[in-house]
Amino acid sequence: MNADDIKETLLFVDDEENILDIACEYFEFKGYAVLTARNGREAVNILSSKHVDCCFTDINMPEMDGLALAEYIHQTDNTIPVIVMTGYPSLDNSIATLKNGVVDFLIKPVNLEQMELAVRRVLRQRRLFIENILLQKEVEQKARLEKLNRELIYKVEELNLLNRIMSDFAAIGSTTDVFKRVVEMALEVAHADTARFLVVNEFVQQPFEVCRAGNGSQPETDLPPYGDALLADVTRDALPLLVAENSNDGRLPEAIRSAVFVPMKIRDRVFGVLTAAICGGRLRFSERDLYYLSYITLNAARSIENLALYENIYQNLFATLYAFVNALEARDRYTRQHSERVARLSMLIGEVLDCSPEELDVLHFSGHLHDIGKIGIRDDILLKSGELTEEEYEKIKEHPQIGANIIGQLGLWDREKDIIRFHHEHYDGTGYPTGLKGDKIPLLARIMAVADVFDAMASGRSYRGKIDESVVMAMIKKRAGTHFDPRVVDALMQLYRDGRVPRIAEA
Repeated sequence: MNADDIKETLLFVDDEENILDIACEYFEFKGYAVLTARNGREAVNILSSKHVDCCFTDINMPEMDGLALAEYIHQTDNTIPVIVMTGYPSLDNSIATLKNGVVDFLIKPVNLEQMELAVRRVLRQRRLFIENILLQKEVEQKARLEKLNRELIYKVEELNLLNRIMSDFAAIGSTTDVFKRVVEMALEVAHADTARFLVVNEFVQQPFEVCRAGNGSQPETDLPPYGDALLADVTRDALPLLVAENSNDGRLPEAIRSAVFVPMKIRDRVFGVLTAAICGGRLRFSERDLYYLSYITLNAARSIENLALYENIYQNLFATLYAFVNALEARDRYTRQHSERVARLSMLIGEVLDCSPEELDVLHFSGHLHDIGKIGIRDDILLKSGELTEEEYEKIKEHPQIGANIIGQLGLWDREKDIIRFHHEHYDGTGYPTGLKGDKIPLLARIMAVADVFDAMASGRSYRGKIDESVVMAMIKKRAGTHFDPRVVDALMQLYRDGRVPRIAEA
């Protein structure tokens, strides 16, 4: 690369060598000149002798931290934009960086493309900044610098707000929480007194409220009355509407001083409308509020679409896997609904052992699929009515690992995969496939091991009839501490004494 092709000079300040190496390699490849320092003190020395166009700095560093460095740069040459990178963001740090002239604030781990976009943006702003310094007189320069600084701060605040809106909705896991967050953000971002989300579309005869929120400073007001002409207009035109000041023309209740109506569109069709109102005081909604609320509903709609897509894929995947299990159990009439019963009994044992709702869900899923690996076992072995040979038994012992591999290929459900792999391990380490022992076997796998053996022994098989449940319980109790975790066996015994163990005939 020729010297003429070199772009601006970037200074990266971080006490993590790997971050410096990666940033240096990436931005040099992009054509920038790159300087590096391991703390603010080294960076100050570089700035005193080298020309720098933009500085990236971590906050927490030895000798001189990033905030002190930003303050130094701001005082000595406020034309150098500073971008702060940190793995521990806080409101105090954010405020401190803005006070020190920082123009962007990135959260580690930082995407290199995101860093490059930030560089382009601040360098473009810097060029405009310097041009104005050169073109204006001293008095005009000061006024413009102050204005630019305000604009930069506003842009940073706006960018942070938009990023937070986007990240908040990306992290939500249910549609109910999406609607709840929409109305909460309307209060927070637009400083509304009340906000509601109404489902209003061609598929519902009457608008109905999904959720509402209020700041508590004003009495709840019907905002606006159902069937209001403004709400109908917004739904029909699919365009947001701002009423900056109530003109008392009957379109809004008298108690409302200012209102906004923002449609939420899913696949280009209006699904509902976010409404927000200011009921007192001097504050009124502005075009900026309308912009932010429109951005909120846009991200909420994307979140709902993504959740619907994920839930559809998730349900289809479940259905496919369960179909495999049903096909497997259909091959052997003696094991039909075995997986369903194992899942039910595992969850009952889990409840006795105070497993969390998440752990019970894992047991439910794993119980249904714990024998899915038997798909990989030949019928002449799997359905053999007589005693298995040693070689055939070794083949049967492969099914937990085969099942774990099937689930693992999906890239999901790591805990469920481990339960499927280890549900034939023994508490004393004599089980298979890996010979894990004691607490090294996941608790949920130890639970499933007991449930699986109980159902297998208490139901008929091609090579034997059903064993009486009392005999099964005695056999399992005898193996507590060897094959089975004693705590899990005690939980099963408690269920049995209480009459809560599902009977095979009832399954």
